Amino acid sequence: MARNRELEDPRRRVLVRALSLGALGGAWIPDAAAQLFGNRPGTLPAGRSIYRLVGEVGVNGKAATLQTVVNPGDTVRTGKGSECIFVVAGHSMIMRENSSLTIDAQEADSGLVRGLRILAGALLQVSRGSRIGVTTANASIGIRGTGFYVEAEPNRTYFCTCYGVTDIAAASDPDSRETITATHHDRPVYVVSDAARGKGIRNAPFVNHTDQELALIEALVGREPPFVFPKDSYGGPRREY
Repeated sequence: MARNRELEDPRRRVLVRALSLGALGGAWIPDAAAQLFGNRPGTLPAGRSIYRLVGEVGVNGKAATLQTVVNPGDTVRTGKGSECIFVVAGHSMIMRENSSLTIDAQEADSGLVRGLRILAGALLQVSRGSRIGVTTANASIGIRGTGFYVEAEPNRTYFCTCYGVTDIAAASDPDSRETITATHHDRPVYVVSDAARGKGIRNAPFVNHTDQELALIEALVGREPPFVFPKDSYGGPRREY
């Protein structure tokens, strides 16, 4: 997956700038956002899962629409140049293009999420107040109610604990494990498969997701991010790694 890519959707670039210029107060949802995304960001109504989709998006092998309901147990896929912003059982997320996500249920018909399996692609997600597991081809991650971003490749996983606590482990190396506590993207990491024993978790840069996107998906479940935005325009935290 390409690293340090630009925000590819020009509508998203406009929204990021609009939000960072002061639309994140008590009435952070401007008319411009409604025009760009088709409706106003806010808590999704009962019976609604998908806030926005672009391009080729499928749920359980069927083409998705804004009326498609996503439940624990479902598999969501996006095609090239596609994206899906949706909520399932209180978990709010943005799936990037060329991604495949299976949402594991705690038990049949429970309506609760046990974990997320993302074997390809990228996902930004918020799950405060609940514990779930995230698995990729080479990593196993425990989420202790947090916001996170993950990019999954066959032999490497990029993972950013945006805020909260996560337990990260390399799937094939029990000595490569770490608990990360973050308040604002404090330690993104790569989990790699070709490292020496105990060396499978490495420092990584901050890439490919923004605080404004986190604010958007938190708003869809009636919350705000646990950090304060600066008033000037920016695409991510100004931090040296």
